[in-house]
Amino acid sequence: MNLVVTKRFTVDEYHRLEEIGFFAEKERVELIKGEIFQMVAKGTPHTACLTRLYRELFKLMGEQATLRGQEPISISQYSEPEPDMVIVKNTPDDYLKNHPLPSDVLLLIEIADSSVKYDQEIKLPVYAEAGIADYWILNLVDDCLECYSEPYQDLKGKFGYRHKLIYLPNESVHLPSFPNLSLDLLKVFPS
Repeated sequence: MNLVVTKRFTVDEYHRLEEIGFFAEKERVELIKGEIFQMVAKGTPHTACLTRLYRELFKLMGEQATLRGQEPISISQYSEPEPDMVIVKNTPDDYLKNHPLPSDVLLLIEIADSSVKYDQEIKLPVYAEAGIADYWILNLVDDCLECYSEPYQDLKGKFGYRHKLIYLPNESVHLPSFPNLSLDLLKVFPS
């Protein structure tokens, strides 16, 4: 009996594919659990939301942490996602030597319009398995912020988050690791 086996790429193999020009110049891809996913094109609501989010977080955070937008994080040998925004611990070299690790991530944020299912069903368990304590999805389809916390593994081996809180665009939410900082969602969601 012949079995079909899917090739899973390591991060090193994935980088090599980039180096040899395997991907088109502006093709947006990311490596998740050894699979290369082509990321959907960002619409104007997504782009506007990302711009507004970055502006507000920059004002709130100042020098307390580092903001990285659509840059890789090193999850494992087989996963190197590029989340829309992460707040990571400051480092003297600004992650010149290597991408942030899950232990560096204070908050990871995805902005989802056409990618809602992907962010909820594919990326969420990867982030939970990596131990990323706080994961947010700015859900532009349902006009809400989904805040996930406390990663866990169930008895069947699946990863997820114990807590999910929903915030509406007219509310404010405290930033994890910075309880004195509050993000006004009216200033983030595209109107």
